[in-house]
Amino acid sequence: MPDPAAPLRATLALYGGGNDEALVALLAGLLPDPAAPIEVLTTATTANPARTAASYARSWLAHGCTQVGHLEIDETHPADAPAALARLRRAALVFLSGGNQERLTEFLAGTEFLAVLKERCRTDAGFVLAGTSAGAAALAEFMLVEGRGWRSLLPGGVSVLPGLGLLPGVVLDQHFAERHRYPRLLHAVLQRPQCLGLGLSEETGLLLRPGQPAEVFGDEVLFVFDAANAHGISLEGPGPRRPISGHGLGLHLLVAGQRLDLTTRQVVG
Repeated sequence: MPDPAAPLRATLALYGGGNDEALVALLAGLLPDPAAPIEVLTTATTANPARTAASYARSWLAHGCTQVGHLEIDETHPADAPAALARLRRAALVFLSGGNQERLTEFLAGTEFLAVLKERCRTDAGFVLAGTSAGAAALAEFMLVEGRGWRSLLPGGVSVLPGLGLLPGVVLDQHFAERHRYPRLLHAVLQRPQCLGLGLSEETGLLLRPGQPAEVFGDEVLFVFDAANAHGISLEGPGPRRPISGHGLGLHLLVAGQRLDLTTRQVVG
């Protein structure tokens, strides 16, 4: 059985949402051939996924990419349909659009499709997997699905669910600075100090190439919360309105070109 902790050989790109044009351009540049097949997986998108896929296809066409398909996995298109699995095995790039990340785990968890996706990430050095917004959050080991404002710092104020597990040891949040999601990610890493908390702002991404530290790209900031050395953690106060607390958390603010080793949790260079 494959080791889930084995290093990935594929390239991963995670994006915090917003305007995706810079992400599309970066991904086009990663492909070995402009005619390499791209599949847009719109499972997370509930509002007119066909229009979303067509919009991305036009964007990639502007960068010379001519083979962009719409990979539908939803209530009427099962993940393990032979055609879906064949397209997954053939794709050079699989792109997860935004929307509701819980739909991705609902329709992909426990499927052969997810097993093939993970295997390609572990073994295929030419494969690229990317996600924006909810599509990025779902790739981590854990994803945040609830928690708003200061109430996120109250006991039970967040909901953290398993993601698809392509990034072990990471809990990921998106639209981070724009939607003021600091409290809920802090709560999440205090709940799970074994996980590194990554907060991707909009128009900001993280590129993971095999054998290299992860590199930030885009216009804004990646927030990194590390509770590995935190102490005095209290997640249950004496009353329902007493906030959680913790001491000694680590924080990094990283911008384009700066790098992070996700294994050692150290900023590189």
